[in-house]
Amino acid sequence: MSFLTKPGRVLRAVLLPAVALPLLLGGCSSAAPAAAPTSAGAPASSQSPAASGWSYTDDTGATVTLDHMPARVAGFTDQALSLFSYGLKPVAVFGRTDVATDTRFGGYDMTDVAITGNTYGEIDLEALAAAQPDLIVTGIYPADREGAIDPAEPYYGFKDLEQQQKLAAIAPIVAIKVGGAGLDVIESNTKLALALGADQARVDADRAAFETASANLTKVAEAKGLTVSAMYADADGIYLVKPKDEPETQLYQALGVDYTELNPDGPYYWDIFSWENAGKVKVADVILLSNEGFQQADLLKQATFADDPALQAGQVFERRVSPMDYSSQAKNLDVLADQLEQSQKVT
Repeated sequence: MSFLTKPGRVLRAVLLPAVALPLLLGGCSSAAPAAAPTSAGAPASSQSPAASGWSYTDDTGATVTLDHMPARVAGFTDQALSLFSYGLKPVAVFGRTDVATDTRFGGYDMTDVAITGNTYGEIDLEALAAAQPDLIVTGIYPADREGAIDPAEPYYGFKDLEQQQKLAAIAPIVAIKVGGAGLDVIESNTKLALALGADQARVDADRAAFETASANLTKVAEAKGLTVSAMYADADGIYLVKPKDEPETQLYQALGVDYTELNPDGPYYWDIFSWENAGKVKVADVILLSNEGFQQADLLKQATFADDPALQAGQVFERRVSPMDYSSQAKNLDVLADQLEQSQKVT
């Protein structure tokens, strides 16, 4: 998942100032410009969007129906990046961290893209409405490993259900389910991109690159035989990702990466260890560490973890959390393969 900063819940940020619903409705009543999204090719459907309208059923089972293909799309950073990767340029994005310094956007033209939020749940609704989106795209995370969706919880990136309702008044919302098999999440993002006009030939080329990178990672993982821990750490302790509960790590595990699984049948998503119990986590050859929270120097200051074999060997790498699309994941697979190539067995 993009990153849960505490077990089982996303970070709920400072309350966003209330914005009057009539103002939001007024902001979305203006006619949107006729320009189509940047795309490498024609719409995925052979029918004329103007003649047939546009309908899409998202991963929650909700169907959005419009009288035209959405030409102006806003979204949470992870889903917006997937659209970018397929040649579609969103009109607005909002994220969990500072979008302007998010290196994942480095290769994309952000000209005329409104940045409407840089903290989880803090979305400038007026600025988002001013971008006149036809559609808003974000993720939704299951409440458990069985994939259940909790209707009492808002979609990912939204502060609460009240804010979600205000966003829905600006434009219909489509949710991508970010849970279960990684390939399923990639396919969901790809399906939406094609429905929004992405070029099938580009998608096919990205899929081919992904398959090549997948084969390479499998080859490297088998040759190296290393154990990998994916984690976040802070003053409270270590949060060890349970690989089958995170679509990205599930995908890499399926490709042969041997992730640490100390309590596979325990609580959903995280195994949590206080610093007093951190010795139980010292079992990996490689640590993939979130770029939020403690970093390598901080780990070395923890008396109960400083002698960790991977830490002592300097085999600590950034845990790159990439959008779930073929192009982004192909690049990430190559990065992970390189990290494994650089490392040796130390446990």
